[in-house]
Amino acid sequence: MKGFINFIREQGVVGLAVGFILGGAVSKLVSAIVTDLVNPLVGFALGSIVNFKDAYLKVGSAKLMYGDLIGTLIDFIIIALVVYFGVKLLKLDKLDKKKE
Repeated sequence: MKGFINFIREQGVVGLAVGFILGGAVSKLVSAIVTDLVNPLVGFALGSIVNFKDAYLKVGSAKLMYGDLIGTLIDFIIIALVVYFGVKLLKLDKLDKKKE
């Protein structure tokens, strides 16, 4: 059992698992915040766009949905910040053991 625990600590599995779990857990919450709060404010600041995720640029017969891309990028940045500060606050970055 001791060998298994050392393997997990040396390979950084704990940090990977924490990041995966926290990322999945806060994903829906962050998406709701971005969709319900951030996007309407950005849309309001830009003027006539009702839903920012519906913003697009028409090129010929194609629509480039840049609003959805920006909304997804905002989601990613917020999730990354939450995971980073969550790991720092809980001091989970100290759990991994460095290889000797």
